[in-house]
Order: sequence, then structure tokens, then C-alpha cells
Amino acid sequence: MTCRDAIAVIADFLDRTLAASAGAELEAHLDDCEACRAYLNTYGKTRELVGEAGRVEMPGELRERLRRFLLDQLGRRA
Repeated sequence: MTCRDAIAVIADFLDRTLAASAGAELEAHLDDCEACRAYLNTYGKTRELVGEAGRVEMPGELRERLRRFLLDQLGRRA
């Protein structure tokens, strides 16, 4: 497995959706590749932080202005 191959499957590895044989191949690569281990750790931490940030609700006034704008744009196309 190359580093490019490893990077391509890291998300599936973290999601636990990677086939067992591919997971074993990735783990073997990670044992020997410090750069990919660092990438895995950084990628995993980034996913964790994004998940903690949560979804921010759009303020009601802005939501209403956006809705009116979009309806106006759709009306111009009709």
C-alpha cells in the first residue's frame, strides 16, 4: 500500500466501513509510515473537532431574508 492508497481509505477506516483485508493492509502500512500515522491522527482530530462544533442555527431574520430573496429569484425565472 502506498501513502496515496492509505490516505484514500482513512475515512472509511475511521468509520469502520473498510473491508477487513484493506484495514489490515492499512494498519501494516501505518506501522511503517510515520507520515501516514500523523495524517491519520490529524484527520481524526479534525473530524472530532468539527463534530463538537455542532450545527449553528441561522438567525430568524436572516433566514427570512434569505427565503424572500430565493423566492424572488425563482419568480424572476418563471
